[in-house]
Amino acid sequence: MHQPTWILHIDMDAFYASVEQMDQPELRGRPVAVGGMGGRGVISAASYEIRKYGVRSAMPGATARRLCPQGVFLPVRMRRYKEVSARVMAALHEFSPLVEQASVDEAYMDGTGLERLFGPIQQFCEAIRRRVREVTGGLTCSVGAAPVRFLAKIASDQNKPDGVFILHPEEVPLFLSTLPVAKIPGVGRRGQETLKALGVRHAGDVPRRPREFWEARLGKWGGELFDRCQGRGSTEVVPYAAPKSCSAENTFDQDTLDHSRLRRWLLAQSDRVAAELRKNQVRGRTITLKAKFADFRQVTRSRSLDHRTSETNVIYRTAVALLEELAPRTPLRLIGVGVSNFAPRARQLSLLEAASERPDEREQDLERTVDAIRSKFGAKALRRAELLDASGDRASKKQADQRTDGKSPARSRPATPTSETDNDQDPPF
Repeated sequence: MHQPTWILHIDMDAFYASVEQMDQPELRGRPVAVGGMGGRGVISAASYEIRKYGVRSAMPGATARRLCPQGVFLPVRMRRYKEVSARVMAALHEFSPLVEQASVDEAYMDGTGLERLFGPIQQFCEAIRRRVREVTGGLTCSVGAAPVRFLAKIASDQNKPDGVFILHPEEVPLFLSTLPVAKIPGVGRRGQETLKALGVRHAGDVPRRPREFWEARLGKWGGELFDRCQGRGSTEVVPYAAPKSCSAENTFDQDTLDHSRLRRWLLAQSDRVAAELRKNQVRGRTITLKAKFADFRQVTRSRSLDHRTSETNVIYRTAVALLEELAPRTPLRLIGVGVSNFAPRARQLSLLEAASERPDEREQDLERTVDAIRSKFGAKALRRAELLDASGDRASKKQADQRTDGKSPARSRPATPTSETDNDQDPPF
């Protein structure tokens, strides 16, 4: 008898908001949103109570407050969410070693063959939900199970919150026949418009035309769309993917062209990114500057160094040089810096290596000391004097959106993501 393939997607329900309601019992049953604190901040998570007013993740905080003036709006406490997330992931590993953390609040699991240990698939999924509730002190999750991973992710959203949805292999064609094509990973707003013009509303509409038709109109993605709309997709679950980039960015409350202020932000971001690189024991060769203008136009500039680095000053000086090269003449609404092209921190020294290419040992010793102090006493225990000015603009005091990305198609899935709104991959069209 053929053993069915089961890929599970476990998704915590309104994770950030649920953690806040758990930690502050007086907030239970009340409309709660996490994030959106600044003038341009966006909502990171919305409780189910506040969703009734139309508040959703990724919505501007100002819009959310208009929709629900009586809502409770709280700052992001990423350290706390990661702490709870670690408990969830540990619990999932009790069931299988093949667990892939996709973000701070979701994971994939290869459940093939585990029915022999935990019973039928429905019973197995229920056991996962119970265990997650136990280890977190009452938080709920939704579980989807399907033959491939993208369908498992869709399935986990079917019976939210605190539900299970099983998509058996023989049910896939009927399920896709009525599934809105917008739910297929990779179909963005532009793609929806293109497909709508071709008479496509549901995933089941796509296979009515041959693969060649879609490839002619959408290129390589057309073939992938054709396959997905027939339920074909990856079953691979990767327990660990090495980080391949790390970045930090900030959106300003007001657009700015003040280069001294921009440099302070780049220093704060370089400091955060460098610390993360050292924590992961990697160095990067390529430094990237990201800038978004007031009109939402976005540009990036990159420079590859002669050597890999995890030093704040090297990253900062390169980012500033890229900013000077960009020479923006219109105000910016966002700036960020990233490092990629990694290699392990251990390195073999060469007698032929130029002195200018070697890491500054004194700088390294200083940064290791700073890391140790911050690890023991908190990130705010030491701050750079350069980040303080007469106006009190403390770049290091603001929260940067920091990402450490791992391997994956399209956009890299974060190894330690910080946003509840991260998707499995970006829309290619």
